[in-house]
Amino acid sequence: MKTRVILVRHGQSTFNVKKLIQGQLDTSELTELGMQQARQVGKTLQGIAIAKVYASPLKRAFKTAETIVEVLRSEIPDTPLPTAVDTIKEIDLPLWEGMSFREVEETYPDIYDRWRHDPDNCLMPLADGTDFYPVRSLYERAKQFWQTILPHHAGQTILVAGHSAINRALLATALGQGANIHEQLGQANCAISVLNFAGPLGAGVQLESMNLTSHMGETLPAPRSHYRGPRMLLVRHGETDWNRQQRFQGQIDIPLNENGKRQGQQAAEFLKSVKIDAAVSSSLSRPKETAELILQHHPEVTLATTDGLKEIGHGEWEGLYEHEIEARYPGMLKQWQEQPETVDMPGESGENLEQVWARAIAAWQDIVAQYSGTEQPVTVLVSAHDAVNKALLCHIVGLGPESFWQFKQGNGAVSVIDYPGGIESKPVLTASNLTIHLSGSIFDKTAAGAL
Repeated sequence: MKTRVILVRHGQSTFNVKKLIQGQLDTSELTELGMQQARQVGKTLQGIAIAKVYASPLKRAFKTAETIVEVLRSEIPDTPLPTAVDTIKEIDLPLWEGMSFREVEETYPDIYDRWRHDPDNCLMPLADGTDFYPVRSLYERAKQFWQTILPHHAGQTILVAGHSAINRALLATALGQGANIHEQLGQANCAISVLNFAGPLGAGVQLESMNLTSHMGETLPAPRSHYRGPRMLLVRHGETDWNRQQRFQGQIDIPLNENGKRQGQQAAEFLKSVKIDAAVSSSLSRPKETAELILQHHPEVTLATTDGLKEIGHGEWEGLYEHEIEARYPGMLKQWQEQPETVDMPGESGENLEQVWARAIAAWQDIVAQYSGTEQPVTVLVSAHDAVNKALLCHIVGLGPESFWQFKQGNGAVSVIDYPGGIESKPVLTASNLTIHLSGSIFDKTAAGAL
């Protein structure tokens, strides 16, 4: 039985407003906006039965958790009160706490540069003469939290309220990664993320969604002020009849069904206020239709297409249901579900994930390069498919085909990837698999099954 984890960052704090480094300094408190954000999280989570609430003991995070629970209890009175856990305190930065980011960058340029660009090796000398690796320590605590907590909550939903850095460490360690991707994960104030664990840490996890902010009136998380490269909006096409029937479509050109067209319209409304400067789609009709629906609100944008973003070629599986595949290729479907990187799809048009990775990433890099180096940062809509989007999201955080199932991609879902300095910079996964515009729920309720 899976454990579902709803991960929330604290609301806006007084130090956030002043752009001061907080770390484990506990003088920062929630602003009135921060309190409002926490209440909005509570309203968004109303009706969800939560078995346990864990929170950092630092005031800004614990007050966020208390405020969320207060709202939840108006519908489910036995929602548990928060339990403080030291392992999810914010990163410990004793040399810098209380200083502004600008002051730290000017006073400690070498350490600051390492913190931003090589966090795992960021060494911070302490007053007693000892050396301290703050990010390494953070990631050890994140792993310790998962290892301690997960065995107690099989089949349950829990809420975790933390901070920017610890939340990124929790996400990275859940995905089997370390501090190498620390700066590549976004966490906005009071943003919501959802993780589904198959068991203890390391037994399998799915990132259902990450960094949802629309409950606070912010359609997508804002890019950081220093970002100068393109923002990529990665969308999965709307539903088809074959999605609904759990029938493998691959590169067969199946159009959207009525629900898929509705999902495209819902994605269009969701992104209506977002500036879109360019758009590229897979050449198959279902992502093209989805992109065209979104672009109805952006008539000045011309849609380009590329074969590089076409869905995985399922070969002889295409057009079949799972029971038919099992009958014709015994054991191969189970292999696909458990070790997808080892499967070569049967038939001349069949692909393996290495091939999908290579062509999808090449097409993606070409698009990013095309829109890098512009005078002002541009936003590019990319409309593609389940397998292709999963390949791209894995690539962005340094994962290979063996991690294929770790990212969920719902029909009509939106993900956001920022390139702070253009094609030469490391991408930032700013949001993943946002589907609240489709059902009003933080959970992905779109059709599941075949690709």
